[in-house]
Amino acid sequence: MSKLILVPTPIGNLKDMTFRAVDILKEVDLILAEDTRKTGILLKHYEVQNKLQAYHKFNEHKQIIPIIEKIKSGNTIALVTDAGTPGISDPGFLIVRECIKNEIEIETLPGATAFIPALINSGFPSDKFCFEGFLPQKKGRQKRLTELSTEERTIVFYESPHRLLKFLQQIKEYFGDERQISISRELTKIYEETKRGTANELTDYFNTKTIKGEIVVIIDGAKLKKPKKSKD
Repeated sequence: MSKLILVPTPIGNLKDMTFRAVDILKEVDLILAEDTRKTGILLKHYEVQNKLQAYHKFNEHKQIIPIIEKIKSGNTIALVTDAGTPGISDPGFLIVRECIKNEIEIETLPGATAFIPALINSGFPSDKFCFEGFLPQKKGRQKRLTELSTEERTIVFYESPHRLLKFLQQIKEYFGDERQISISRELTKIYEETKRGTANELTDYFNTKTIKGEIVVIIDGAKLKKPKKSKD
């Protein structure tokens, strides 16, 4: 039966690819890739020879209908992104929604995503957490940070290396000097690193080095004071 299959790919270490994922990429009729060059490297490593088509945030709206028609005509299509699980701060949501509307089967493989190891490494409560991904760069950013300043669950953010120091300043401004933070970068790679501390401590640390790699920022939830119970 034709369908859409979402296939997670390694976030760094190529050995994190699953046997099942490799088999599916070999068997499908077409692979949709966020960056065909990066996916090409992965496919070459696992000796996968298959057709690739670009599918990314700049063309996904135009590509959705033709892709739906291909699946309806009997093709099984796999979707991969540059790293991690499609749909998590990456293209995937729109095509999944359209498949549901058209009663097309969707299969999502379990696999790599950056925020899970970063969340667990943080040492903050992980039974309940709030995933924010990338915050808006301009409009709505300050409002969202204000709203999240009182969030009691652990909060997960993605951030780019060149914006990390500015983000730490914003955390200090909106969340206070003493809020505990954990920053993970280069996960699964040779220079994997997790640093913990306050915004001031982490700013001092990252000011001394060139910041590289994808960044996951985990913030401990707000410890709000509970109102005293009335004696009446």
